[in-house]
Amino acid sequence: MTLGLIITILALGIVLFVVLNQCKKTKTKLNSEIENKNSEISIKIDENNKLNSDLERFSRIVSIESEIESKNKELSEIQANATELNDKFVNGKSIFKELEKDIKLYQNDLEFVELGIYEPIFDLESSEKYKERITQIVTRQKQLIKGGNACVCNTEWTVGNSRKQGEIMTRRYINLTLRAFNGECDSLISKVRWNNIKRFEERISKAFTAINKLGKSNNTFITDKYLKLKLDELHLVYELAHKRYQEKEEAREIRAEQREEERAQREFEKARKDAEIEEKRFQKALELAKKDLGLVSGEKLDELNSQIAQLEQNLKDAHEAKERAISRAQETKSGHVYIISNLGSFGEDVYKIGMTRRLEPMDRVKELGDASVPFTFDLHAMIFSENAPELENLLHKEFDDRRINKVNNRKEYFKVSLDEIEQVIIDKYEKEVDFIKVIEAQQFRETKSIIKQLQEAKDERAEKEIEKYPDSLF
Repeated sequence: MTLGLIITILALGIVLFVVLNQCKKTKTKLNSEIENKNSEISIKIDENNKLNSDLERFSRIVSIESEIESKNKELSEIQANATELNDKFVNGKSIFKELEKDIKLYQNDLEFVELGIYEPIFDLESSEKYKERITQIVTRQKQLIKGGNACVCNTEWTVGNSRKQGEIMTRRYINLTLRAFNGECDSLISKVRWNNIKRFEERISKAFTAINKLGKSNNTFITDKYLKLKLDELHLVYELAHKRYQEKEEAREIRAEQREEERAQREFEKARKDAEIEEKRFQKALELAKKDLGLVSGEKLDELNSQIAQLEQNLKDAHEAKERAISRAQETKSGHVYIISNLGSFGEDVYKIGMTRRLEPMDRVKELGDASVPFTFDLHAMIFSENAPELENLLHKEFDDRRINKVNNRKEYFKVSLDEIEQVIIDKYEKEVDFIKVIEAQQFRETKSIIKQLQEAKDERAEKEIEKYPDSLF
């Protein structure tokens, strides 16, 4: 009985163990499924929350089509505002540019030449021709005013039902209009210069437009014909001043050339007289030596013959010098073309190509470097020519586009290399010329060295002062 009970208990224990184990596995499986379901439920809850959020956000939307239409309308309004704003900006910028231009018209700035270089309109031969043309223009202006064609009123006004009083009022307004316009024009014409001619043209045109705008209420206008005459007067007065300047410059250059020629002629005359004196002196000494020929013998005779030969050579040289001086004085085109530079004054690759008829051409080079420039000129070539003006002109034409001064062609400075000048002379002058390629520029280089030494001494003193009085004791 006891054994059977034990066996029964063991069997029940085993069954219980198996059942418990099976329950444990089932529980684990169920827990896993529960977790999966919870995860799915969580995802569904999140999706539900998102849908609720979207539903709440779009709760006011009746329909998608109406919302799209609303948004498109808002976009159109924004685009319209942007376009309007851009138009305002463009218009404002245009007004700013016009105002800026107007301000420049009334500025007196020597550097303001951006409106363009003035090109002559009349280009008459002389200042007298310009004076005559100005007189003609002023006369035509007076004729237009007298004939009632300078300023016109296109309406027959009446004052107090009186046409005569209306005519008096119109005439007074026309006189006032012309006085205002003429005053503005005369003020500008009297002050016209090379740097404001273009601006003054615009100012006269603007005055014409502004006064006609004021006269619009009375239907009174200055005519285009009268405006053109005023602009012609402005151009003529400017060109007259420019022509006078040109004539003055030409006269100055002619006087300078005359002085140079007179100086050369004086040198030729002095050389001729000196050569004549030497010739006479050697001739007299030769005659005396020949007289002594019959009075000496031996070594003294040989010495005398040698002296006579030397005197004959000296006499020949003196005669040739005299003839050369006479020839140079008569040949007005013979002279020297010089090529010089001034590194300290004008920088590298800037050369002056000029001409002189002096017997000593270096005197002219020294004169050029005396007072007008801070340093002396360096000579690179001195070329004698039977037709020096032709050679000078040839070189000037060859390098015309390299001129430093593009306005005054009498300034003979060119931005060109020495090799280019040499090549032109070789190709077109067909003469061998010795060129000095090295730019000595002694005074300039010595000056640079002195400046460097002074700067070094100054820097050294500054360093010593810093050491003597430090900024801090620690």
